[in-house]
Amino acid sequence: MSEIRILSATGILGSGFREETLKRAMALRPDFIGADSGSTDPGPYYLGSGETLFSDAAYKRDLRLILLAARAAGVPAIIGSACTAGSDVQLERLVKIAYEIAREEGLHFKLAAIHSEQNKDYLKRKLREGKITPLANAPVLDEAVIDRSTHIVGMCGIEPFIEALQNGAEVIIAGRSSDTSIFAAMPVMRGFNPATVWHAAKVLECGAACVVLRKYPDCMFATVTNESFVIEPPNPEYRCDPVSVASHNLYENSTPYELIEPSGVLNTYSAKYEAVSDRAVKVSGSTFKPAGRYTIKLEGAELAGYQSLIIGSVRDPIILRQFDSWFEGLVKAVKDRILAVFGAGIESKYRFDARVFGKNATMGRLESETRIGHEVGLLFQVTADTQALATALMKSVGHIAVHYPIPEWTGLITSIAYPYSPAEIQRGASYRFNMNHVVEPATPLEMFSIDYQQV
Repeated sequence: MSEIRILSATGILGSGFREETLKRAMALRPDFIGADSGSTDPGPYYLGSGETLFSDAAYKRDLRLILLAARAAGVPAIIGSACTAGSDVQLERLVKIAYEIAREEGLHFKLAAIHSEQNKDYLKRKLREGKITPLANAPVLDEAVIDRSTHIVGMCGIEPFIEALQNGAEVIIAGRSSDTSIFAAMPVMRGFNPATVWHAAKVLECGAACVVLRKYPDCMFATVTNESFVIEPPNPEYRCDPVSVASHNLYENSTPYELIEPSGVLNTYSAKYEAVSDRAVKVSGSTFKPAGRYTIKLEGAELAGYQSLIIGSVRDPIILRQFDSWFEGLVKAVKDRILAVFGAGIESKYRFDARVFGKNATMGRLESETRIGHEVGLLFQVTADTQALATALMKSVGHIAVHYPIPEWTGLITSIAYPYSPAEIQRGASYRFNMNHVVEPATPLEMFSIDYQQV
């Protein structure tokens, strides 16, 4: 086989794509359809809680179109990082949706479900053996961290996908996986140059994100050979150029030249990007170095507490002229009031955060622009061990904040406008990531079990 044709349905399952674009792409005869279904971009909540970024209806709409197209063409459909974080509960949720679609559409196929959630006893053994090592800026990892994690997943590489394909899987739904592994597995299995394959997979992972101007999520198509690949959007409204394709290497990467995968490192330093039409780009020249040590990245999340919020805004020009001192005094007054109401020892039971929108809200201390506008938005946040305590503390915050004075005004003032009544909003459980580590398994399949089901 001199080439392999790859269709990426969308950047993330549930975000959507145009049905007419999928039809155009299927006319190009892809060898398989791939779609990522997860990300850590939305934060730790989805891994910690097991909830999903999109609704079941959104997942079902996208997956239905993919399954119908793949089964009609007789090609595999490969989905990775099921329902956001790829935990077992999320994998089971997407598998259930696939069953519903098959029943409603009269589809039959061999399904492989790849489990990425990790056994805690296994990880503790690996930790004791010195087989788990931290990445940059990793938090401390010990057995207590493993025990209090609500979910821990390993980010699988291409090997579990290849195993499923070699065992005749027609539909693969995986737990947490490398985004690129979804698209690299079949080409590598068929013997294509891994450098070309991994670079194409990196560009394909986010669907139409590599076009010049992406107005909405949609499909992307690549034709891969050993020497190069050509990337072209099947949507006639979209086009790629060398800059738009090359720039995608920066997306979610600390360097534009290296992509680290479990099995090795893609290097794009010598890559060449050539326009072959006004819509398509040919890419060549990348290299791939196999890993000396095979590792799997771990992602874990734990309960951080329960949160209540208050949103408000300040427009008084006199307050804004002395905003920093006013805000510093307000934060101190809030903490003093909480101590007075709830007594000694309360300091260790909550965390208070305040963010100013219109002044350093995005970059914090790294912000170089210090000007302030005619108004600012305030976000107060209390995190505590229980929702009841978080809300009780926030009620005190709200009252102190709305009347906190400045020297120029006498009597009782109202300094903050609240858009809601009651002002405090119960946010519920909050989670935090607690791992940035890699584990060295005995084999690439050791951490990932595969269930085969005849649907």
